[in-house]
Parts: sequence; C-alpha cells; structure tokens
Amino acid sequence: MKHLENFIVEDNIKINKDNFLLALKSPVSLSGVKSGQFVNVEVKNIAERILRRPISIHDVDKEKNILYLVVQKVGKATNKLSLIKKGESLSIVFPLGNGFEIKGKQPLLIGGGVGVAPLYLLAKEFKRKGITPSILIGARSNEQLFFTNRYNAVGLLSISTEDGSVGEKGLVTENPILRNNFDVVYCCGPTPMMRAVSLWAKEKGVECFVSLENRMACGIGACLCCVNEDKEGHNVCVCTEGPVFNSMDIKL
Repeated sequence: MKHLENFIVEDNIKINKDNFLLALKSPVSLSGVKSGQFVNVEVKNIAERILRRPISIHDVDKEKNILYLVVQKVGKATNKLSLIKKGESLSIVFPLGNGFEIKGKQPLLIGGGVGVAPLYLLAKEFKRKGITPSILIGARSNEQLFFTNRYNAVGLLSISTEDGSVGEKGLVTENPILRNNFDVVYCCGPTPMMRAVSLWAKEKGVECFVSLENRMACGIGACLCCVNEDKEGHNVCVCTEGPVFNSMDIKL
C-alpha cells in the first residue's frame, strides 16, 4: 500500500562532496518497505521541478520507523534538499516500485556510484536469512566511495576503482572476485556497468537482477517518462513494473 506522509528530518549527514544521508522519521509503520524500492520526495520552491524527486531506499529501521536515503547532488532540487535541517519535514510518497527478490545461497551484489545505496538493505535482508553476500563496489576513485565500513559489516566486500586508489584497479567486471562461483547477481549503477555485468552473468549462466535508474518523475506510471524496452520490444514502465528487473527480460 502506498502512503503520502510528512516525515521529520532526524539527521542530514554530509557523506562527501557529492552525496549526503537523510535520516527521516515516519509517522506510520515502515514494515512494508523492501530493498530495491524507492520513494518520491517533494522539494518545495523549485520552479523547474513540479513533480517529486525519486530516491532509492538505502536502509530502514522498522522498530524506530526511520527511513535512510543516500542522495546525490545532481541539480537544483537535490542541492536544495542537501540544505534541509533537523526538525524540518518532507512530504514523501512511499513505498514505490517492486523491490529485489531474495534468491540463492551464494549471492553477489554489485554497485557503482550512488547505485551502491540500495544494496545495503538488500545485504541486510540476506544476513537475516543467515546468508552472507559478496559485495562488489565500483567507483572512479577513493573520493567517490562511501560507507565501505557498513557494507563490510554485512557482507564480504571487494572494491574496484578506475584509478586504483583503493582495491583493484579497473572496472568491476575486471575484479578477481568474479572468478568465484555465484548463483545469483544483483546490480545497480550506471547503465554501461549494468550492461557489462548482465552480459558476464549470461555467459556464466547466472541469474542477474538489475535495478534501473531511468528518470522517474511521477513514480506511479502516469507520466511515462521512465519507460524502457523489454526484450520483445515492448515498453515497460520502470517506476511501476520495476525498478528491479531480471536482466534477461529488459534491454539495457
């Protein structure tokens, strides 16, 4: 069930120059929230953005009813959102989209850029089932990485950086961890990365789920700006039929 509620800002933490973390207190239960879903946040007084801003769910504390969002500053709306103070409120529609399906005994979670954010809750969901996932994070350099200690606490962490400043030098598809055996892969990040990962998974015969980051405005399938082609050439609405898809069912 979707809700429209005013959340209270519990904290706004700068992660690095590009990203920040919002901790938001919900007035209603968050028990229905799943990894891979997203929320739509209203950013007021932005003339160019009438519709809400979609942001993936990083984590949720269902006992305290606190939602955690990692937000990347990419425009006027998110830059304005980065200035919000503790005690202020945000109007949020949640939870939106279809989340990750928990499958397999040897999962590999691959994230690039801010696409790493939703994989944290997914890793925690695996841990609750007694499965420790392998997690592979890719970034251009050490400066773009964030919360590696958190991911290391919930999984077996590997890192790739393009400049070699941390972990293995190169792309995630060049990381030695891919020599290991996995029975399912979950991926979120830039489209070229997800395309490469899905091709690798196909060659290995491993089921792969990707979380698309298409531009989503309304979040309810009305505006159709987030449509993506499936393998049969039909348009699918990412915000309602995704954002998580089996990579064999979608064109990347």
